[in-house]
Amino acid sequence: MRPASVVSVGFAALLAAAIFFSVTSPSHERIADFRTLGELRVATRAGALTYRADESGTYAGFEHDLLIALGRRLEVPVRFVSYPDTAHALNAVVNGQAHLAAAGLTRGSQLPLAWTAGLREIDFVLVGRAGRRGILRERDLAGRVVTVRQGTKLAETVELLRQRVPTLEIVHPPADMDEEDLLMQTATGQIDLLATERTHYTLATRYAPKLAIAYDLPFKSTVSWALPPHANDSLASEINGFLNEASDSGLLARIADQYFGHIRRLDHYDIAAFLARTQKRLPRYLPYFREAAVRTGLDWRYLAALSYQESQWDPEATSYTGVRGLMMLTADTANQLGISDRLDPKQAIFGGARYLSMLRKRLPGDVPDPDRIWMVTAAYNIGLGGINNARSLARQLGKNDTSWVELKSVLPLLSHPKYANQFKTGPARGGEALIMAENIRNFYDILRRTHPVEPSLLTATPTGPAHSGLHLSAHTMP
Repeated sequence: MRPASVVSVGFAALLAAAIFFSVTSPSHERIADFRTLGELRVATRAGALTYRADESGTYAGFEHDLLIALGRRLEVPVRFVSYPDTAHALNAVVNGQAHLAAAGLTRGSQLPLAWTAGLREIDFVLVGRAGRRGILRERDLAGRVVTVRQGTKLAETVELLRQRVPTLEIVHPPADMDEEDLLMQTATGQIDLLATERTHYTLATRYAPKLAIAYDLPFKSTVSWALPPHANDSLASEINGFLNEASDSGLLARIADQYFGHIRRLDHYDIAAFLARTQKRLPRYLPYFREAAVRTGLDWRYLAALSYQESQWDPEATSYTGVRGLMMLTADTANQLGISDRLDPKQAIFGGARYLSMLRKRLPGDVPDPDRIWMVTAAYNIGLGGINNARSLARQLGKNDTSWVELKSVLPLLSHPKYANQFKTGPARGGEALIMAENIRNFYDILRRTHPVEPSLLTATPTGPAHSGLHLSAHTMP
């Protein structure tokens, strides 16, 4: 079924041409360079991977956080100007209304632009609704309808497919429709096949487990930032130097991990079960999670995510090691917390929340959020001593012990005799703690989407204190 909002190919081409000629007309003076202007002006568009505001109004996103770090390097604030679509954001750069464009861009625009070094590598897939006829070979695309954004390298790839499979039909969505909406339409069957980036698909499956990859497209690319064709040499040099340093220092990897590092942990069965239980089981315990959040300052959705990973919200859950209840507390921990009955949901939730709050306070202050909360989450499984051992081992291996992404590569080593024997506590199930923490990150992300009420725990970026730059809609530009 074709979505009602899809624009036909011929009309879309005329519309795109009209936009190009109207937007690129030199009706404005070019802005001054970033130092004279006193800010770095970035043209962008809202998107799950790039730039978005959460329920508390805090802006975040992979490219957003990286640009904030760039602003610190340049010693100027970053002003984000949000445009309705990528074409307008790129034209803002061509017209001199922005110093650069950042919107999940891949090289391929026909506009006169220069490009920075790549930020991350991406690949592309055709996504459909699970259960529909599969695509094993190109010829299986005969008679199918592929939705793809116009004016992109991805659209050129799909067009090449149509040349080989003439009965393949291509349609283009409205330029201002975001990728998440397109994926939701695909999940409900309104779109037959959607050409999209694999990471967009993986993020969407956490909310729409009925999505499935129908075909891997033979196209890979990198996300880059777009600069004017004759960009100030100083700015281009500064940006590329910053990106090189960010790669070498691990900053790029840390920001990428915050947004993408955990999203492939769960399969669609795990997600479907979790979504079902948020409807059937979670409401019984929601008042306790909320009250525990008020008492400890922890987001109730984080507490609920951890509880689900531990017990699937089964108050009588018991493991082979003897931990029990909604928060799977040990008998010793329960005694320390004054809990008389681990199987009592209220006592278990309040006790688990207090224990997490204690761990968070005891972790040394040099670990920033959000790295801090995920180290605390792993410590819930292997104890603070296990995390301290992992941090010590990270330092020995020349890694940054305050970075969760660096610690992720170290935690599994805690079970290897080569490394574990140097610690008095002996081997620890670091790999298990890592999987637990990453699963909780996914469950927390899903709850933040399904229950978008409270401010998130993740209010600080890996680049330093929370800071979202300056924000302006293109519609309000003078």
